[in-house]
Amino acid sequence: MRKLLMITLLFLILFPAKTNATLEKSKILIELNTHVANFEQDLERHFPHVKVIERFTTLLNAIVVEGTGYQLNRILSDKAVKGAYPITTYQVNPIYSDEEIPTHEVSQINQLQHTGKGVKIGVIDTGIDYTHPDLAANYFGGYDVIDFDGDPMETLPEQGMPTLHGTHVAGIIAANGEHKGIAPDAELYSYRALGPGGMGTTIQVIAALEKAVDDGMDIINLSLGNSINGPDWPTSIAVNRAIDKGISVVIANGNTGPAPWTVGSPATATKAISVGASTQTYTQATIVEPIQNRTLAYTAIQGTPAWRLTKDYPVIYGGIGSDTLPNASGKIVLFKRGELTFSEKVEQAQLAEAEAVIIYNDSNEQIQAGVEFEAEIPAILISEADGEWLISQANKEGSVWLDTMYQTHENEVASFSSRGPVTASWQIKPEIVAPGVNITSTVPDGYASLQGTSMAAPYIAGALAVLKEAQPDWTPYQLKAALLTQAKPLAGQLPTEQGMGEVDLLAAINTPVIIENSLLNLGLISQFKEIKTHKLEVTNTSNDPLLIQFDRPNLAQGIKWELPATITIQPNQTETIPLTITIRSEQLAEGMHQGYLSVQINKQTYQLPYLFINQTAAFPKLAGFELDPVLNEIGSYTLKLQLAEENDKIMLDLYDPVTYDYLGTILNEDEVAAGLYEERIDLTNIEVKPAYLINIILIKEDRIDHIQQLFTP
Repeated sequence: MRKLLMITLLFLILFPAKTNATLEKSKILIELNTHVANFEQDLERHFPHVKVIERFTTLLNAIVVEGTGYQLNRILSDKAVKGAYPITTYQVNPIYSDEEIPTHEVSQINQLQHTGKGVKIGVIDTGIDYTHPDLAANYFGGYDVIDFDGDPMETLPEQGMPTLHGTHVAGIIAANGEHKGIAPDAELYSYRALGPGGMGTTIQVIAALEKAVDDGMDIINLSLGNSINGPDWPTSIAVNRAIDKGISVVIANGNTGPAPWTVGSPATATKAISVGASTQTYTQATIVEPIQNRTLAYTAIQGTPAWRLTKDYPVIYGGIGSDTLPNASGKIVLFKRGELTFSEKVEQAQLAEAEAVIIYNDSNEQIQAGVEFEAEIPAILISEADGEWLISQANKEGSVWLDTMYQTHENEVASFSSRGPVTASWQIKPEIVAPGVNITSTVPDGYASLQGTSMAAPYIAGALAVLKEAQPDWTPYQLKAALLTQAKPLAGQLPTEQGMGEVDLLAAINTPVIIENSLLNLGLISQFKEIKTHKLEVTNTSNDPLLIQFDRPNLAQGIKWELPATITIQPNQTETIPLTITIRSEQLAEGMHQGYLSVQINKQTYQLPYLFINQTAAFPKLAGFELDPVLNEIGSYTLKLQLAEENDKIMLDLYDPVTYDYLGTILNEDEVAAGLYEERIDLTNIEVKPAYLINIILIKEDRIDHIQQLFTP
């Protein structure tokens, strides 16, 4: 919920920090309306103690500087400054799967005649283990923007927390060995923008984007993101400009679903191909303590078989594994993480004839667990809290048993896959989904099964490479449109969950029609009556005429569709088809309205998603704001909000107006009526600042409003 939308530069200029307010230094990205070199010269002359961190000239005309709040506010008053943005963090956390589905089993690769040969794909990620036997032949180079050298290898253990995410992504795209990627003959380039632990910042991501563009990539994959749902973040802007240069950019939609509005930047970029994750039909094991009906969340330990126990078993505690276990036949052994390796613990349980191993973490740290031998019994990792709870239950009850239940998941959008729409642009994101659950691919020293939209995005990147080889004359927009046109809608899923549907690469290669602008993003409805026009660009790629007929949607109060009559498009011709939708907001409920418009093309049905956000009238949601000190009570204030309508929830978050650092939440109230709302606010536990930026969040049904106010105590 704490997603600070883009704050106008005016706030920073009107409320400069006091000279002695803060000596802490922070970094900001400054977009310029003058040449970067000229601005840098002015900085050296007037602000010699401000450090220039990075310069961007390929996709952005911008500079990153580091200085105190006072220095930065003075710099931002310069007329050459177009905009300013805080530096945000990006991190990838691999999500291990218990099942293993090789990429080629979900990719139609055995039916394809094309392999992406000669297509350059840049992977902006944690690096690539280019020595992996399945990747070595396809690795053509890249750059490391973390260490500033030409060696974009994954982070090794001696360098910090090791990584594997980029290697897994690269294998999905173009592995060519024991495992096959979608485009096994594509040329892989690695741009390491995320360092130890999979961490990076806006600076590294944009630097990697610029380097990939300069190196002439055809396709760029970004299986990364943050929580900022807005189209105007610097990474999103840079992505759009890369696409304007003729490059296809594919971005993971995020793993914070299933709630709406959870897509994050840079997948919010208007022109990007934003990808959600779908599941193939699979069976998942759920581990439950039956007495208290407590479910244990777990991740599989790599190198061990899938958990497939068929009855309940008692649990015995093996400590850290330093003592020899008695015979454990018919039992599950619980170990605590620490001292001994995962391999040593699993091997000891296996020698004791245990049915399975559970290792519980000794901290809140997220880790990547695996064994160095081919184990014969399943082993999983659970949280510290669940492990200690199992021990306490055993001590209290005398024993503890675990049962395993199985649930079959059908072909659907994965529950974790982030949903749209995008705030401000009101776009449907994702635009397409691809397999992203239980995907086995390359990792340093072997293979692993992971899940996430990080696995779905490279599927689309590889698909674009195959499509580009098959159709070399198509533009990046046509390549994208072909994939979207032939995507197959998943039953029961909304447009903001799946876009056009699940990718069908074989159908895209042989498509007789390309529908550009196929997602009907109708925007925010703020007037009582609005007329929206949407233009489809339809190209006949076949040798036969196309007969196009729209199915009239069911009559619905408040929505009127004006659709063309039957249209015929001759071979190799393109027609612009206008659609007109009249929306009367007062006849419709507030919030999201979405669905599908059906069109028949030579008797083949295509579903075009539509979306609009109804806001009954264009009125300010917050008509008044006051925050006044209470006499003789230090740190106590009276808050007054004049609300134009009732709200399901109101939150007030405080931020530093210079660094945008989150300082705390001072109000979190449910079910607030319209009219004057008054509440006593205590700021004694909030870090003292000369000024605060207050982000007021108003939530009503599916709508979220962010309103910013500056406050000086």
